[in-house]
Amino acid sequence: MEFSLFYFANQGEEDDGGDKYRLILESAKWADQHGFTRLWIPERHFHSFGGLSPNPSILAGVLAAITQKIQICSGSVVLPLHDPIRVTEEWSVVDNISHGRVGLGVACGWVPNDFVISNKQDSFECRKELFAENIQTIRKLWRGDHQLVTNPQGKEIAIQTLPRPIQKELPIWITAAANPETFRQAGDMGVGVLTHLLGQTVGALAEKIVAYRQAWKTAGHPGKGTITLMLHTFVGSNDKDVHDLVRKPMKQYLAGSLDLAAPHLQSVPFLRDSNNIDISTLTPEVVDQTLEASFEKYFHMSGLFGSYEKCLDMVDKVEDCGVDEIACLVDFGVNEEIVLGALEDLNLVRILANPKH
Repeated sequence: MEFSLFYFANQGEEDDGGDKYRLILESAKWADQHGFTRLWIPERHFHSFGGLSPNPSILAGVLAAITQKIQICSGSVVLPLHDPIRVTEEWSVVDNISHGRVGLGVACGWVPNDFVISNKQDSFECRKELFAENIQTIRKLWRGDHQLVTNPQGKEIAIQTLPRPIQKELPIWITAAANPETFRQAGDMGVGVLTHLLGQTVGALAEKIVAYRQAWKTAGHPGKGTITLMLHTFVGSNDKDVHDLVRKPMKQYLAGSLDLAAPHLQSVPFLRDSNNIDISTLTPEVVDQTLEASFEKYFHMSGLFGSYEKCLDMVDKVEDCGVDEIACLVDFGVNEEIVLGALEDLNLVRILANPKH
């Protein structure tokens, strides 16, 4: 089982000022020195949830300069928002700075407000088509092939992106949630999957991984692909202490995403009365009960939380269902000094989970 670090901090108004990126920079250097496989950096816009990274290539470039071995990945670039030529150029720069350590997690996008930065008027409605097209364009340009484009004078020209990357082939992951078809698409394309347990169980994930492996095999790709699972993470000496430590910050973290839920639900066409969902009408008591229940679910079923024994049990469960890598989300609101100190406990779980290494 590979272990990586995943970043998706919630930055509220109370977090203005100070050294916002210290936890990311220090934990990245630590992970690089302790055998972790990857760093995952998000793309988020106009919202505190994940708001430290509106462009993951910028932060990736910084991490490339201060690390030596660890792979640096987006988690994920929302492809329909961007020109694939620019995405290729930016990440080629990072690939050169890192001497060939770049990976690209890509996503289709689901928050309508994000699409105001797209230069295509119908990008939200056509996001699935744009997503698939942009992946192919990026792969083509990364390999050094030319792309035909039309300049402002109406002339068709063939462009080739620079700088040329170090890696001949770009490692790609598609971000997938509950849709089995996305897993099959990734397998058919011969790319990895970056997923999570929000809205799905480990058992349900196992079924989707089977579909992914089958699609991978049917398409004739070598190997078996890579399934990366993001888990909120904090390891300690015993379950109770960890529970008490992470409960408040984790609930605050989850609360930061509540207003994202309403537009997401409203965009689901088959959900009954989806346009009438209004998170703001919920009473504080109902909100707190919801957050409490959500936290307990994460702690007991959907996260890497607690003692070494409890966390190793979770590692075994996800490994049995076909997961290859656990991407540990560590920046969910616990004091940064405590998080940095607890990385040693996480490393012990990594070591115990891989006794042959």
